[in-house]
Amino acid sequence: MTEEEWIRHRPAVFGVAYRLLGGVSDAEDVAQDVWLRAAAADLSGVEDLRAWLVTVAARRSYDILRSARVRRETYVGPWLPEPLLTGPDAAEPVLVDESVSMAMLVVMDQLTPPERVAFVLHDVFEVPFERIAAVLGVTPATGRQLASRARRRVVTVKQRPRASRSEQERVLAAFRAAYEESDLKALVELLHPDAVYVTDGGGKVSAARKIISGGERIAMVLSRVSRRWGFGLFPLVLREVGGEPALVAYRDNRITLVDTFDVAADGRILAIRRVLNPDKLPQIGPTR
Repeated sequence: MTEEEWIRHRPAVFGVAYRLLGGVSDAEDVAQDVWLRAAAADLSGVEDLRAWLVTVAARRSYDILRSARVRRETYVGPWLPEPLLTGPDAAEPVLVDESVSMAMLVVMDQLTPPERVAFVLHDVFEVPFERIAAVLGVTPATGRQLASRARRRVVTVKQRPRASRSEQERVLAAFRAAYEESDLKALVELLHPDAVYVTDGGGKVSAARKIISGGERIAMVLSRVSRRWGFGLFPLVLREVGGEPALVAYRDNRITLVDTFDVAADGRILAIRRVLNPDKLPQIGPTR
């Protein structure tokens, strides 16, 4: 395989690993493993190089995914995927669709490892079930059943009425202003009464260890946090994460948090997912 071919196919390799593992650093490790294996292999008989590379990445990711389930049991507080910077500020091109959004990755994390592999390979990368069966060690019919079960689980995210891109950006701008000013009334108006607030600190920084529910309660928590952290001095910046608008906070030219949002069609915020764990933040560069 030539370097030009690798450059062309690397986004797909990284993309399948990230969707399966929910971690940027893990996906980069998988991509490196695939590159080393491909560079040492005789691929002259491979008809579909992209499918071969994606399948190898999926097999390696599947091994990691199964062991990660055990490690996750000791994780402190809620676990969220590692934010993936997309858009013009991204360090390198990645394949972007709704399957890299934080909302979708959170739902996919509830799937079993075989379900997740079958769904990502078939529904996102159009890998035939014969190849999927080889990765999972099952029959093609079983692979089809796994993908079908996963599809039923994620359909709630796919079918949920969503705000347009411009409306999301408007809502995030209003949220940023209300948050930085600790405006409790404005925050309550922006949040859906049944909204949820999830914070992932991983035991490394101060963060709520349980999901907070209810718009008014979330607004009070956010108002207190804003006053304590002094976000008037360290403003939130609009960036694109997982293909969607997000807010990122910086302090001393370092990222301190990434907020992703679910915004309903009526413009109210259904969910805020805040990543605070510093181990999940280095890949997003400083603001310009």
